[in-house]
Amino acid sequence: MTVATCRLTSVTLPEGPFPHVSVEAELRFDASLPYAVCLAFPPVDDGGEELRWFFARELLNEGRHAPAGYGDVTVAPGPRGQVLVTLRSREGRALISVPAEAVTAFLVDSFALVPAGREPEHLDVDAALARLLP
Repeated sequence: MTVATCRLTSVTLPEGPFPHVSVEAELRFDASLPYAVCLAFPPVDDGGEELRWFFARELLNEGRHAPAGYGDVTVAPGPRGQVLVTLRSREGRALISVPAEAVTAFLVDSFALVPAGREPEHLDVDAALARLLP
Protein backbone atom coordinates (compact mmCIF):
# COMPACT_ATOMS: atom_id res chain seq x y z
CA MET A 1 0.00 0.00 0.00
CA THR A 2 1.42 3.38 -0.98
CA VAL A 3 -1.54 5.54 0.01
CA ALA A 4 -2.86 6.52 3.43
CA THR A 5 -6.29 8.07 3.88
CA CYS A 6 -8.32 9.24 6.81
CA ARG A 7 -12.02 9.98 6.35
CA LEU A 8 -12.91 12.84 8.66
CA THR A 9 -16.48 12.95 9.91
CA SER A 10 -16.26 15.70 12.52
CA VAL A 11 -14.59 18.53 10.61
CA THR A 12 -16.17 21.92 11.29
CA LEU A 13 -15.87 25.43 9.94
CA PRO A 14 -15.83 27.41 13.23
CA GLU A 15 -16.01 30.80 11.50
CA GLY A 16 -18.71 29.74 9.03
CA PRO A 17 -22.44 30.41 9.31
CA PHE A 18 -23.00 26.99 10.98
CA PRO A 19 -19.91 26.50 13.18
CA HIS A 20 -21.16 23.34 14.92
CA VAL A 21 -22.30 21.47 11.81
CA SER A 22 -19.85 18.78 10.69
CA VAL A 23 -18.77 18.51 7.08
CA GLU A 24 -17.14 15.61 5.26
CA ALA A 25 -13.46 15.76 4.45
CA GLU A 26 -10.57 13.40 3.89
CA LEU A 27 -6.85 13.56 4.55
CA ARG A 28 -4.77 11.75 1.92
CA PHE A 29 -1.12 10.85 1.55
CA ASP A 30 0.40 9.26 -1.55
CA ALA A 31 3.96 7.93 -1.27
CA SER A 32 4.64 9.10 -4.84
CA LEU A 33 4.17 12.68 -3.53
CA PRO A 34 6.13 12.13 -0.32
CA TYR A 35 6.32 15.73 0.88
CA ALA A 36 2.61 16.51 0.52
CA VAL A 37 -0.72 15.75 2.10
CA CYS A 38 -4.10 16.47 0.58
CA LEU A 39 -7.15 17.79 2.41
CA ALA A 40 -10.14 16.96 0.19
CA PHE A 41 -13.79 17.96 0.38
CA PRO A 42 -16.50 16.21 -1.67
CA PRO A 43 -18.44 18.13 -4.34
CA VAL A 44 -21.14 20.44 -3.05
CA ASP A 45 -23.56 19.32 -5.75
CA ASP A 46 -23.90 16.41 -8.20
CA GLY A 47 -22.12 18.16 -11.05
CA GLY A 48 -19.40 19.72 -8.95
CA GLU A 49 -15.80 18.80 -8.47
CA GLU A 50 -13.97 17.71 -5.37
CA LEU A 51 -12.10 20.54 -3.65
CA ARG A 52 -8.49 19.57 -2.87
CA TRP A 53 -5.77 21.45 -1.03
CA PHE A 54 -2.21 20.12 -1.13
CA PHE A 55 0.32 21.27 1.43
CA ALA A 56 3.42 20.01 3.22
CA ARG A 57 3.10 16.95 5.41
CA GLU A 58 5.64 18.50 7.76
CA LEU A 59 3.44 21.61 8.07
CA LEU A 60 0.55 19.45 9.26
CA ASN A 61 2.86 17.60 11.65
CA GLU A 62 4.42 20.75 13.14
CA GLY A 63 1.10 22.58 13.31
CA ARG A 64 -0.33 19.99 15.71
CA HIS A 65 2.01 21.32 18.40
CA ALA A 66 2.62 25.00 17.56
CA PRO A 67 1.47 27.50 14.92
CA ALA A 68 3.20 26.74 11.62
CA GLY A 69 3.17 28.00 8.06
CA TYR A 70 2.48 31.24 6.28
CA GLY A 71 0.75 32.21 3.08
CA ASP A 72 -2.02 30.01 1.68
CA VAL A 73 -2.01 27.35 4.41
CA THR A 74 -1.32 27.61 8.12
CA VAL A 75 -1.83 24.99 10.82
CA ALA A 76 -2.10 25.49 14.57
CA PRO A 77 -3.27 23.60 17.64
CA GLY A 78 -6.80 24.56 18.55
CA PRO A 79 -9.03 24.33 21.57
CA ARG A 80 -10.49 21.08 22.90
CA GLY A 81 -8.23 18.64 21.05
CA GLN A 82 -8.54 20.21 17.61
CA VAL A 83 -6.07 21.15 14.89
CA LEU A 84 -6.93 24.35 13.01
CA VAL A 85 -6.08 24.52 9.30
CA THR A 86 -6.49 27.90 7.63
CA LEU A 87 -6.82 27.88 3.84
CA ARG A 88 -6.48 31.13 1.89
CA SER A 89 -7.16 31.92 -1.76
CA ARG A 90 -8.07 34.94 -3.85
CA GLU A 91 -11.72 34.17 -3.08
CA GLY A 92 -11.25 34.32 0.67
CA ARG A 93 -10.27 32.35 3.73
CA ALA A 94 -11.63 29.25 5.47
CA LEU A 95 -10.78 27.97 8.93
CA ILE A 96 -11.12 24.19 9.24
CA SER A 97 -11.19 22.46 12.64
CA VAL A 98 -10.06 18.80 12.58
CA PRO A 99 -9.88 16.42 15.55
CA ALA A 100 -6.23 16.17 16.64
CA GLU A 101 -6.44 12.42 17.23
CA ALA A 102 -7.52 11.87 13.59
CA VAL A 103 -4.64 14.03 12.34
CA THR A 104 -2.16 12.16 14.54
CA ALA A 105 -3.41 8.74 13.39
CA PHE A 106 -3.23 9.84 9.76
CA LEU A 107 0.33 11.12 10.20
CA VAL A 108 1.42 7.90 11.91
CA ASP A 109 0.16 5.99 8.85
CA SER A 110 1.87 8.37 6.42
CA PHE A 111 5.20 8.21 8.26
CA ALA A 112 4.95 4.39 8.27
CA LEU A 113 4.73 4.55 4.46
CA VAL A 114 7.47 7.16 4.05
CA PRO A 115 9.55 7.88 7.15
CA ALA A 116 10.70 11.45 7.77
CA GLY A 117 13.96 12.08 5.93
CA ARG A 118 13.33 9.26 3.44
CA GLU A 119 11.11 11.31 1.10
CA PRO A 120 13.74 11.63 -1.69
CA GLU A 121 13.80 7.84 -2.05
CA HIS A 122 10.15 7.94 -3.13
CA LEU A 123 10.43 10.69 -5.73
CA ASP A 124 10.31 9.65 -9.38
CA VAL A 125 11.93 12.69 -11.00
CA ASP A 126 11.82 11.17 -14.49
CA ALA A 127 8.06 10.60 -14.28
CA ALA A 128 7.50 14.13 -12.96
CA LEU A 129 9.54 15.63 -15.82
CA ALA A 130 7.68 13.49 -18.36
CA ARG A 131 4.36 14.93 -17.09
CA LEU A 132 5.70 18.49 -17.39
CA LEU A 133 7.40 18.24 -20.77
CA PRO A 134 5.47 17.53 -23.98
